[in-house]
Amino acid sequence: MTTTIFFGSAKLGDITGEQIRRALARLGLGEPISYRRTPDGVAGQTLFVSASSGEYVLKGNPLYEGQFVEERFFANELSKRTNVPVPVPYRIDETDDIFGWSYAVMPRLPGRHINESSFRAERNREDEARIAELLAASLSDMHGWKAPCYGEYDPARGVVRPFESSYKTWLYERIRYWLEDAKTYSVIEKSDEEWVERVLADAEEAFDRMRAPTFVMGDFKPENVLVRRSANGWELSGAFDFTASYFGDGPADLPRMIVYYMDDGEEELARRFVASYYRRCEEKEAFAERLKVHMLHQRVLDWGCAKAIGRVDWDPALPFARWAERYTEAVAEWASLCMREA
Repeated sequence: MTTTIFFGSAKLGDITGEQIRRALARLGLGEPISYRRTPDGVAGQTLFVSASSGEYVLKGNPLYEGQFVEERFFANELSKRTNVPVPVPYRIDETDDIFGWSYAVMPRLPGRHINESSFRAERNREDEARIAELLAASLSDMHGWKAPCYGEYDPARGVVRPFESSYKTWLYERIRYWLEDAKTYSVIEKSDEEWVERVLADAEEAFDRMRAPTFVMGDFKPENVLVRRSANGWELSGAFDFTASYFGDGPADLPRMIVYYMDDGEEELARRFVASYYRRCEEKEAFAERLKVHMLHQRVLDWGCAKAIGRVDWDPALPFARWAERYTEAVAEWASLCMREA
């Protein structure tokens, strides 16, 4: 389901031109011209396909049953409810006779990823500031989609299925679960656990008072959005990959982009991103406490993943709490400043 975390991948394997031809023909998309793997494809699931009818992305070998139905639901609804460009129509072939698995084909959206090195070299400081504000505005637009309950989309039933417990309980248990899991790959001291519990306790009342379930993309990061310069300035030209989407607290979408900026030495852009989002968000109460917990959640996941696959790019001697606190304290400070200035 949406909120399950997949550290593994379901790669496509070897694909032939004949298979691409058959897939396009089945969906009425003309003849293939060329195809290639995407450089940052989600879990190795995607191909760029050029056809006589246009440019597409083929996504195959689903991570779980219903993945593509779920993504299509979110893409279709966002296309109707927001101004954010998403890949529609999202076509699905549920049969497996061509590739050995089901697949989806969607339009390839224009634009570039903000973390492309050649693209970054073309931008100045003013461009970066405008893009940070644009990303915040786009998130705010998506977060305008409200749901009747906190939960995730059930592709088998075609409904939003509520979390078994409260949203706060679901979120807190998730953080504790992945902190415990991280002990398999790293040292988590008692002091780390005590620090985590203090952060959670400080925000309990804030989450208890929440009453507005909001769409959460779940993976808002440079690899999943595209931007381009138009006659009217910078614009978001695409957002995609809704495998991790659910209905929760909107600011949960902020940490991945904040971490990207901070790790790139761009704390001012991270602060601008937070401030721009805060000005637009509807639920401002206890924004700092909530965002701090969401950052903790992201850093628990990032710590465990990096330790598990051996991609630690920070001082390995740092205990978890000291490493994560740099991020949680930064967002708490920026968010508190936003609240005071409002």
